[in-house]
Amino acid sequence: MPSFDSLFNAFVTILVTIDPPGLAPLFLAVTRGMNREERNQVSVRASIIAFLVMALFAIAGASILSVFGITLPAFRVAGGFLLFFIAFEMVFERRQDRKEKIGDVAITKDMIHNIAAFPLAIPLIAGPGAISATVLLSGSFPGFGAQAALVGIIAICLVITYLVFVLSERIDRILGQTGRSILTRLLGVILAALAVQFVADGIKALMAA
Repeated sequence: MPSFDSLFNAFVTILVTIDPPGLAPLFLAVTRGMNREERNQVSVRASIIAFLVMALFAIAGASILSVFGITLPAFRVAGGFLLFFIAFEMVFERRQDRKEKIGDVAITKDMIHNIAAFPLAIPLIAGPGAISATVLLSGSFPGFGAQAALVGIIAICLVITYLVFVLSERIDRILGQTGRSILTRLLGVILAALAVQFVADGIKALMAA
């Protein structure tokens, strides 16, 4: 089984890339006009779909990469740069603007039959950053027991996301614009440090190969 530090780093990485507090106002936006029961149904379905997508990449991430002839160290370097870019957007508040544009498109176009699948589950919850982080982490969790632990961590993160959706109205009122801005920047700095570690580990593995 992985060490406590590895499990904690995986938890922080996945939770930060999902960014539940940043999704709270977007959840309210895309479920505008729904009552509490309808919002609860959407949040449950979105969380389950996102979990299934991320669990698939946690279990079969390496196999999916091998189909395209991509080594895990190479993906670790590329994924680390992608996570760093996401962290950069979080620190400078560009990611929230991009997410809001996705939410606006989903609301204004009357072509979305199921907002739980799109845009909530994909790409807002299980977006490129979260999927990349999951694949990167899967390389550090070899074996059935370790992979089960990673899937468990993903489940915990999605339960937290679900709870944030359920409490989104209260969280949005409590944090306010200033609170959301401070929290997003703080999480962005943490993610940037984790991304640099991914790149460093990937380069070390490539040089050793």
